[in-house]
Amino acid sequence: MRFEEMKQALIKAAEAEGLEQYEIYSCMEENISAETLKDEISSFASSTSGGICFRCIVNGKMGYASGELMTEDAMEELVKNAVSNAACIDSDDEVFIFAGSPAYTKLPEREIKLTDAATIRDTALALQRQTYAASDKVSDGTQSAAVSVTEEIHLYNSNGLELSNRVGVSVAYAMPVVRDGDEAQEHFEFGVGSDMETLKDLPAKAVQGALDKMGAGLVDSGKYDVIFDGRQFRQFLSAFSPVFSAKNAQLGLSLLAGKEGEAVAAPCVTLVDDPMREGSPMQTPFDGEGVATKRRNIIENGELKTLLYDLTTAKKAGVESTGNGQKGSYSAPVAIAPYNFAIAAGEDTSEDLLSQVGNGLYITECKGFHAGANAVTGDFSIESAGFVIRDGKRAEPVKSFTVAGNFFELLKQIDRLGNEIKWAVPGSFTVFGSPDVLVRGVSVAGK
Repeated sequence: MRFEEMKQALIKAAEAEGLEQYEIYSCMEENISAETLKDEISSFASSTSGGICFRCIVNGKMGYASGELMTEDAMEELVKNAVSNAACIDSDDEVFIFAGSPAYTKLPEREIKLTDAATIRDTALALQRQTYAASDKVSDGTQSAAVSVTEEIHLYNSNGLELSNRVGVSVAYAMPVVRDGDEAQEHFEFGVGSDMETLKDLPAKAVQGALDKMGAGLVDSGKYDVIFDGRQFRQFLSAFSPVFSAKNAQLGLSLLAGKEGEAVAAPCVTLVDDPMREGSPMQTPFDGEGVATKRRNIIENGELKTLLYDLTTAKKAGVESTGNGQKGSYSAPVAIAPYNFAIAAGEDTSEDLLSQVGNGLYITECKGFHAGANAVTGDFSIESAGFVIRDGKRAEPVKSFTVAGNFFELLKQIDRLGNEIKWAVPGSFTVFGSPDVLVRGVSVAGK
């Protein structure tokens, strides 16, 4: 069944149940991917997946039901299950079927289509060949991959609101392993696109990143002026993004609760959430509740301007929803999440930042956020690696040191920002980014 057919079947079933407030949400995804090992395709996958979710309000409670079987009988069962599930809800939060925003941003004209299987295969193999060719130190364990994804979303509700969106992205990566004697290092680089002309610099860049780590030594414990590579600082934003959720604030799980209008970061920090970021393949003019989305400064010149709200948390706070009630999949409940979420770029080049530090550390690798970061307290202790900064220049590599501190204090310690935002792999509507960030007086535990 196509969405229009499913919609009509669900409307008929909803009317039979006497429902006045309900919503239909459909998401369908196509995916093609290829991975390599040595000089062969090690895995290849092609899939179409998705389903439909029906939400309804019964006696002030929101009932959910979802499924993947697209028949008229299945649509009737979906409605009945949602009605039954509503009776199981204990929450007293007010719930809504949204009437619609006054206006929605018009998406730019663009062709969204899945890259064909042959191109995905050939791109992965070409990346692998060129990665091996970039250095005689590249060894077994090296991997390359290419993937293409498209997603189509439809939303319709009993208020007559009807919205749709189609997005798609192709991404490729190279992850070389380099060896010199007993030492081995690896590095990961990705590019957006599926043609080798776009990705031509990717293999050499990935290999050089691995080679640069060879011979890494240790660093003394102490306090250092540090440059976090933007690819690492965006991990801090990802790990601590829950503190910007109004729901967490209202539950007492965010130290930003009640701080809107207060300074929470250094004056140079502006944190932006932009669902329609120019150049992003993952743009959406509406959230999972049908609320219009728009670019917002969450922090502006150090001041917390707003938290992220959905309809329920906005009602509690007496404000309007920020349009951040996302659905992670067709079957997922509405949950607050950012979109293209990044610290705005500053004016300094990489050379400017190195010169400003003089002597310190340039951190190019952070890992262990799942265990080493507490989003409630803001505390973190993260295994790191990178390079010594000496006399304003990047010097020898260093490894196996721990960076510790508190995220809320870290935001206040930021001194300068690089002039280029480094975005993560776009795989959903939530994508994190950051420029290089200079922070003074960071605690480091080394040798």
